Amino acid sequence: MDFSQLLTDRTDSIVDKWVTAVRQDRRIESADNLSYSAIENHIPYVLKAMVTVLSTSQGNDFKSIVTASWEHGVIRATQGFDSAEIAREYHHLSTVIFDTIQADLLQAEPTDIIRAMRLINVVIDEAIARCFNSYVDERLRELDILQNTLTLHNQELTRLVNSHREHLSLLTHDLKQPLASIIGYSDLFLREHKKTPVKNTYHNIEHIERVLRNGRHLLRLINDLLELSRYEAGQIKIELTSTDVCEIISNVCEMLEPLAAEKKLSLIVDCEQNYPKIITDAFQIQQVITNLISNAIRYTESGSINITSHVLDNQKWEFAVSDTGIGIRPEDQKQIFEPYFRCTNQKSHLPDSTGLGLAIVSRLVKLLQGEIKLVSQPEVGSTFTVILPLQMETKES
Repeated sequence: MDFSQLLTDRTDSIVDKWVTAVRQDRRIESADNLSYSAIENHIPYVLKAMVTVLSTSQGNDFKSIVTASWEHGVIRATQGFDSAEIAREYHHLSTVIFDTIQADLLQAEPTDIIRAMRLINVVIDEAIARCFNSYVDERLRELDILQNTLTLHNQELTRLVNSHREHLSLLTHDLKQPLASIIGYSDLFLREHKKTPVKNTYHNIEHIERVLRNGRHLLRLINDLLELSRYEAGQIKIELTSTDVCEIISNVCEMLEPLAAEKKLSLIVDCEQNYPKIITDAFQIQQVITNLISNAIRYTESGSINITSHVLDNQKWEFAVSDTGIGIRPEDQKQIFEPYFRCTNQKSHLPDSTGLGLAIVSRLVKLLQGEIKLVSQPEVGSTFTVILPLQMETKES
């Protein structure tokens, strides 16, 4: 029996049933808003390739399968399908084909049935493999474009920092949202790829992870730039409230504990209980504490981070963050709170540093009517001490 002719005669029916099955599958959500032709895509060409392979009068030429399924994968990537949805639509194609020719298969000789089923399965397996490869390649191409875009934005931000700071706040605000989308998109694809890995594409994961690293670093830089520009523009509004300092320190340490645990660092807290009533801006205090502790974790490879807090007298209180990290050279300590300053110690120039954290801390401390002090010794560690009023004075506008 010539199953190739049978498939040729029933191609339209197979495609119709397959499109219906894809539309009715609630796990293929990407097809919900697509037209018939958009769902149909290159499937008729895959069926045509299958006809060629099944034909007893033609050679088993897989070239047409490769071309058709490759184009199908590219288009599915641009349509927003994920890998699981593509796998399901090929499962439906196999089911529809065998349902359509089942009656004719049962009338054929056993050898013909085995040959037809084997070749149909081989064609579908090859189509899936080629489709997945092109799907991943298209996704990686899109991610490469996104990475190049991030690089260009990073270069532009650096140029603007040095020459046009007055426009920086507006630019960073405009870039923040699309960058967040890029990071979310890359992270989603990475998770999907790890759930459904494609053969011979594991080396491409590095490209995706590079996009995520660069995107997160750039977004962190933008957030810091926005914070710094808001301060310099006088746009940070102080909201005074009765503040529980120990609770803030505890919450920050709980949030940063995983980062310390990764480096096997101990977070040791000594917070004086029964504080007198402290009137300050709780949110800005939390920002300062978070920046100092995270900075200590970043520049400490072993040992501990000590956080202490106590009352100095009836007017002031202080908290200090001490680490056992790389320390800061005396010649660098006078400039450590300047934006974009880099220490001469090569160990202190970490790739994920924005060079703005301590600059933001010093400005927030000043805004909170306090002062910050530094004691540091290279290869021994650093202690940042912040002294603040128990009750901030309200300033008349």
